[in-house]
Amino acid sequence: MTIYVDADAFPRQIRDVLLRASKRLSIPVTFVANRYVRLPPSELLTCEVAPEGPDQADDRIVELVETGDLVITADVPLADRVINEGAHALDPRGVLYTPDNIKERLATRDLMADLRDGGLVTGGPSSFGKRNVQSF
Repeated sequence: MTIYVDADAFPRQIRDVLLRASKRLSIPVTFVANRYVRLPPSELLTCEVAPEGPDQADDRIVELVETGDLVITADVPLADRVINEGAHALDPRGVLYTPDNIKERLATRDLMADLRDGGLVTGGPSSFGKRNVQSF
């Protein structure tokens, strides 16, 4: 198993937890982003730099992921894509995306985007805190 991280907006607190777990369990982790992500030296850690542009990092993750791998992302459409590839997807807040809940999460995401576009809802998710780190 390899863990892939959608690293463009990945919370630093979770990164530290993930780096410790990778070392302790000897699980390779690949951070994928549109820019280089500085990582401590380790044979288990790599960074894939995707070309600039919308969804380029997401596309690269989908190219790399294999059945049984884990992708950590807050991007619900990406989570749907990797689940369709037979991989697992986990939100940085500790929510596991599954074949049973991903379509509902996509619909909710689309509804909230429409409401924000219409000015009916402002703001985004709550700030990332200690409780989120514990859930992860």
